[in-house]
Amino acid sequence: MIDDKPFENVERDGERFRLPLRKWRELLFVGSLAPKGELFVRDPSRPIASFRDPDLFPEAVSFRIEPDGDNHVWVVRVRD
Repeated sequence: MIDDKPFENVERDGERFRLPLRKWRELLFVGSLAPKGELFVRDPSRPIASFRDPDLFPEAVSFRIEPDGDNHVWVVRVRD
C-alpha cells in the first residue's frame, strides 16, 4: 500500500500542512501514526509513506488533525 514515489501533494502553512484525507487514512491504516488521546504520534517501528519533504512526521512530535471539509485534513504539529 505504501508507494515508493515521494508524495508531493502537501500544502504547508507554518507549523501545519494539508494532506488529502485518503493519504491521512493510509498513514493510520498502516500504523505509521498512532492515536495518543486526542493527538497522534509517529510509530517509528512502522513504515511511512515517502514525502517530498522527509521531515513532515518527526518522531517525538504530536499531531492533531483539523478537517477542512474538502476531502483534506490539516495536520498540526503540537509542541509539548
